[in-house]
Amino acid sequence: MQTSVPAEDRRQALKDRHRQAIITAAAALMHEGQTTDFSVDELAQRADVSRRTVFNHFASIRDIVSEVCSGVLSSAVESLTAVSPVDAARPGMFAEISEAFRAADLVAPMAYLTRLLGPGAVPDSTPRQAQAHPIALRAFTELNDRLSVAMLSRYPEADRLGVDLLVGSLTSGLGVLYHHWHCATGAVDTPEARRVWSDLLDALLEKVRSGYVSDPASPQTLHP
Repeated sequence: MQTSVPAEDRRQALKDRHRQAIITAAAALMHEGQTTDFSVDELAQRADVSRRTVFNHFASIRDIVSEVCSGVLSSAVESLTAVSPVDAARPGMFAEISEAFRAADLVAPMAYLTRLLGPGAVPDSTPRQAQAHPIALRAFTELNDRLSVAMLSRYPEADRLGVDLLVGSLTSGLGVLYHHWHCATGAVDTPEARRVWSDLLDALLEKVRSGYVSDPASPQTLHP
């Protein structure tokens, strides 16, 4: 005997399908046109939903684009939030996060999003103003939350404030790295641009590891 699915569950499943269809359609339009300049009507037609359904899920095209962009970055950083079995050897929280940051391919999605959205900071802006595009920055913020939860699960004995400070320093640093990387490379995905990103990432990890004890004006500081 088959068990009927409650009406509320069916409605939720339909809403989830519609939301995913809208996101998938927006991603396709962005990829095909290499732009975020598409209308709600175009999006609704591609997603096979009504305009009203689109606005039932999102307040604006910008919100949909933000969701897509967050997904692009998130798919590249799954390794950052993967938590190993509790009984596995743990090299230390900073060492684990550092290795995950080095393993994650952020160059490809950052180059792609820059083509679509443009840089979030003027190339000659000051370090104080340096940041990623606001939409990409939202993805980094979401990554911060996910990574903190993952590390607290992996290290339940750790101090919550210490974990949040460590993870926050690293994830917020990605926005600053993006600025310097864009200035130095034009935000393109080439072997040289990947080398520059790797050098910048090493600089971030070393500064966080050492607690910024070195003079920021030292010759080791990387400049675009």
